[in-house]
Amino acid sequence: MTWEVLARLRTATIRRSGRFVVADLLEPHRTITTSVKNGGQSEGVRYLVNHQSCEGAGHDARFHVMTGRGQDAYHDQVCDELDLPSSETAVMGTAASMNYVAISTEADADVEISAVVTAGVQTNAVCAGDPATWRETSAGLARVAAAAGTINTMLIVGRAMAAPALARAIVTMTEGKSAALQRLAAPSCYSKDLATGTGTDQFCVAAPLAGDRPLTSASPHMKVGELIGLTVRRATGEALRWQNGLEASLTRGLFHSLGRYGLKESTVFDDIAPFLDGGDLDLLKKNTKAAFFEPLVGAAGHALAAVLDRVRHGTIPDSTARDATIQQAATMAACLAARPDAWPTFRQQLHATAADDPKTLVLAAIALGWKAKWSAS
Repeated sequence: MTWEVLARLRTATIRRSGRFVVADLLEPHRTITTSVKNGGQSEGVRYLVNHQSCEGAGHDARFHVMTGRGQDAYHDQVCDELDLPSSETAVMGTAASMNYVAISTEADADVEISAVVTAGVQTNAVCAGDPATWRETSAGLARVAAAAGTINTMLIVGRAMAAPALARAIVTMTEGKSAALQRLAAPSCYSKDLATGTGTDQFCVAAPLAGDRPLTSASPHMKVGELIGLTVRRATGEALRWQNGLEASLTRGLFHSLGRYGLKESTVFDDIAPFLDGGDLDLLKKNTKAAFFEPLVGAAGHALAAVLDRVRHGTIPDSTARDATIQQAATMAACLAARPDAWPTFRQQLHATAADDPKTLVLAAIALGWKAKWSAS
């Protein structure tokens, strides 16, 4: 295999070839990983592997390759392909392309933190506590989900850490990943909540064994915790930008902010047709981005989603929920129409509709704003 060196760190070298990214640990490390073999805490792992194990959808043949002989055997197969010792290697798998791997490194004094991340969330993003799609019993897995999205993280700490601190680093790393998803308002694929990760996330955390004074804490209150959160958040965001095209400017769209409340790009024109006459609908179809990605409309969409979340979570009483959501929908209509002066009229018109569910309310608001934008009156 021909290898490309992506980064030379104080304690590790990151290299890539085809479907594989490998971190060669240059000295003995204590690791905590999700690897099927050599997983948990170990002092014998010397290689961290992330690889594209399948395509994101419909790759059933590859699934049978991975599960047919068991996960341990598949681990050994990956190591054989890489010419690495199976007993000294931790392996992560994903449908994400290794060409989209993101690396972020930060240093403070003699501490260097590096996060090496691949990420995809379009089909498997989940919020902790969402309904599960599988169950592990004494007989094995009762159901296997076809999940293509995964966030895989290698976290390499360039200084010795006490075992409890290394475990605490997992918490900070996970919070950094969730913070990246929060900044992008990434929706769960299984509920109306925002995602905190995916159902198949994996990680490898490593720190050298040798050191005069091992770090004792990876709390965000400590500088090392800050760097862990920062590198993981940054690398996760960058990986999602390349794998899913998920970046801040695109998340302003209404389909992103309100998709978890039923507004779908694939059906929006059929859904909104009853609210518009033929001419207005045809004009909307020809100018989709001008309506659904207009920045002030996008701001109103995110505001409405936040209000809807607060209603679901009980922050806003049911007695005021309808008025609270209609106010945001009226703002959306006024922004789309470029008529802030017409906000009271839009609010009154939306109250007069039977739009009780979020999707219908949004469609009514878009229709009102679009018609008013080019109205002669």
